[in-house]
Amino acid sequence: MDVDREAGGRAMLAGLLDAGHLMPLDALPEKVGVYARAAGFTDVLIYVADLHRQGLHLLANPGEAPPDSERHIRIEGTVPGQAYQYGRLTPVTSQEAGRSDWWVPLVDGTERLGLLRVRSAYDDARAREDADRLAGLLALMIAAKRVSSDTLAKLMRTEPLSLGAEMAWNLMPPRSYADGRVVIAASLEPAYRISGDVYEYAIDGPLVHLTLLDAMGHDIAAGLCGALALGACRNSRRQGAGLVAKGEAVEAALVDQYDQRRYVTGILAILDTRTGELSWVNRGHHPPIIIRGNRWIRHLECPPAHPMGTNLGLAGTVCREQLQPGDRIVLYTDGITEARRADDGEFGLERFTDFLVLRHAEGLPVPETLRRLMQAVLDYHDGNLQDDATVLMCEWLGPALDNTEPAAVLTGLPSRDLATVHSTIEPGSRRS
Repeated sequence: MDVDREAGGRAMLAGLLDAGHLMPLDALPEKVGVYARAAGFTDVLIYVADLHRQGLHLLANPGEAPPDSERHIRIEGTVPGQAYQYGRLTPVTSQEAGRSDWWVPLVDGTERLGLLRVRSAYDDARAREDADRLAGLLALMIAAKRVSSDTLAKLMRTEPLSLGAEMAWNLMPPRSYADGRVVIAASLEPAYRISGDVYEYAIDGPLVHLTLLDAMGHDIAAGLCGALALGACRNSRRQGAGLVAKGEAVEAALVDQYDQRRYVTGILAILDTRTGELSWVNRGHHPPIIIRGNRWIRHLECPPAHPMGTNLGLAGTVCREQLQPGDRIVLYTDGITEARRADDGEFGLERFTDFLVLRHAEGLPVPETLRRLMQAVLDYHDGNLQDDATVLMCEWLGPALDNTEPAAVLTGLPSRDLATVHSTIEPGSRRS
């Protein structure tokens, strides 16, 4: 029996893998239903998170019209929402005799794409392992096909994107990344109207490049300016430019295009994961923040050069900071701290850092910390932000690339051993 079950799980994955090469995303629900039966799954529903990461939406077969209760699920205050937030396989509350239903996270690397609702004829470790592997394969397939899928793009939107937001979301890397050395997450609001803020991270052997740029204004021109700045930064970096040279390349591109009529502020940083040394250049931007030990905060001062595009002749300075394993680097734009609500009150730097420290102390994964932060910022401003609000956070775990156990804890990676890991590590404790 166990041999048959194991063969069924392999047949499910092999069948989907073979079919996936020439399968549009629209056909995924039907094909999953066909091949998942080999592993004893009688029903599989695929849900993807929206751009705000406030709801989960059903990827249905073309032509199907499922009831509203199945089509949309809130993340806050629901059982599936908890499965999404913490990245854990979670039983569905309504169980019936003879079958088991689970919510299973859909995670590409560490990017939380959504959930599966899986119904199985079995309730044992083999079934949960097969469900976890099915979710892993489907996440890879969805991530690979989303660039060409308007079906998925429309499903992830609860309102139309502005033109600037359409450009920005297709320019930047996924909002989370992790390996054994770092956990990186980013968040931007207003998600449907961003225009001017852009971020990037890139891995180059042991080096992690972190970039946050804030273009002047909040219109299509700001979006174009931000896109040009990020392109120039990326292009120069891939030709071997250092931190100062990257800033100069952005400056040259902006001056050439706009003749000092537009500018971009930013932080250009490199983390050497072998040593934990952080190097950065400040181009007229807010300084980075370091959070250490669930409570300690330091604002990293560095003589700033002029905003890129102004051609004021202030030389860039490379500053350095030695990190400890578990330190979180936080880059942010002024839309987080300086945006004002109707009563003229700012969210403020103190409220911002207090929120990050509290969530850090609770042991929340980095991506979930930023999701909750952005919800708090939106709530503070009654859902109406007048400027882009962007955060890029990177946690250095240590130098070992195979340091995967802390990465699983910190990012909510679904793992068959995750329950054991959580039972042996107290909330908020750090291991590296």
